[in-house]
Amino acid sequence: MSDINNKQDAVMWRPRFTITPEIANALMRIEAARAIVDQTPLPPAAAEELRRKARLRSTHYSTQIEGNRLTLEEASRVISGQPINTVGKERDVREVKNYWNAFLRVEDWAARQRPHTESLIKSLHALVEKSPRAKPSAYRDGQNVIRDSATGRIFYLPPMAKDVPSLMSALIDGCVQSEREKLPIPLIAALIHYQFVTIHPYYDGNGRTARLLATFILQRGGYGLNGIFSLEEFHARDLDAYYQSLSLHPHHNYYEGRAEADITSWLLYFISTLERVFILAQEEALHIAREGMPIEPTAIRRLDARTRRLLSMFASSETITASTVAVLFGFSDRAARSILKGLVAQGVLDVANPSNRSRSYKLSEVYRKLIGSLSEVK
Repeated sequence: MSDINNKQDAVMWRPRFTITPEIANALMRIEAARAIVDQTPLPPAAAEELRRKARLRSTHYSTQIEGNRLTLEEASRVISGQPINTVGKERDVREVKNYWNAFLRVEDWAARQRPHTESLIKSLHALVEKSPRAKPSAYRDGQNVIRDSATGRIFYLPPMAKDVPSLMSALIDGCVQSEREKLPIPLIAALIHYQFVTIHPYYDGNGRTARLLATFILQRGGYGLNGIFSLEEFHARDLDAYYQSLSLHPHHNYYEGRAEADITSWLLYFISTLERVFILAQEEALHIAREGMPIEPTAIRRLDARTRRLLSMFASSETITASTVAVLFGFSDRAARSILKGLVAQGVLDVANPSNRSRSYKLSEVYRKLIGSLSEVK
């Protein structure tokens, strides 16, 4: 049995769980798949296509879990800026756009090893629920009763608003302490996911934010598989299993047992699902490698993580602007312009439109050839 003890205003987070042989074996298979994927060089066009598809599936299925009505094809068109019939679906479109932008920001935060903080969580929730430039979200100031939409029966009664700040502080402390104690990163991701939805710190967007937090922890800890997998898709495929694994106590009230529930079964669900995803990613990477496609050019491999993510923007657009880069990375427009100017000097980008008011950038001919044609990337 494992306990994580942290104090903040007399609140202690003590997740109760056992690392069973089944969980331990799944963790070992995750490690094996991770090593294979990390050591399998992929051609840039193929790797970028895998990442784009994984981001798209993550966005579509995570929002679908919460009732978003867009199809995968419609979500793809929204993300790439193509027109769709949005009548009556304005909120669905906004949710997809917000989640996509939040996912890109999570990738950037993870690559920069941004620490786990409440500020990060509040910024992430603002991205999910509001917009890329929204102020960090404050926690809810009232109760948020979760009811069965069909019967009106109370499904879950989260902790009172007055307890949320101390519970969230303890959550962050527990995450940091878990890393110090070298708890496996996939387990930390599972624990944070569970505890976040248990606290339910916001009126809406808790599920989406929890899944993005799990992604952030996995990517930050080296379990991102270069962005080529979608865990959300597997949650959505069997929603009953997902929700049942999160509902670990018969009483609906947080204060009547949920806080002390043994969460081993949730960990088993999460780790087993992650194992399936990693093995599929391994098989896909090996399949592409066996096709005999050229490996990633040295010039591409030498680019830093931020530049590589910036280049991924060309998967859905032939040109980019300082404003879109600023939104993606959370920079000021001035900082984004400086970065783009540097990439032009390095020969990575060319100026597509030199106008000061609407300046845009495109891939240089050299890097267009290295990455593959835009039709291949798409």
